[in-house]
Amino acid sequence: MDAARARRAGEAVSERLDGVARVYDEIAAELEQALAHVRVAAEHYRNELVPRGAAHAWAAHGHLLAARDHLEVQARDHADHAVAEPDT
Repeated sequence: MDAARARRAGEAVSERLDGVARVYDEIAAELEQALAHVRVAAEHYRNELVPRGAAHAWAAHGHLLAARDHLEVQARDHADHAVAEPDT
């Protein structure tokens, strides 16, 4: 493979991997949001503010579902590209 062609192939891989990294950044952000809502929910329950605590608990659950959705997409993409052969 000539140098220009190798460079283009490397750029395509790099761009794809940058895209994957962005998805994992989104997953991390969703999980951080879930964590923040769980902490707020705990504080509201300590203060006997049940409706507010429940609202934050459900918000946390929503962020977990969003993170799971992103992870499912990544798992399906990986399955589409994985080769079911042992390394030799």
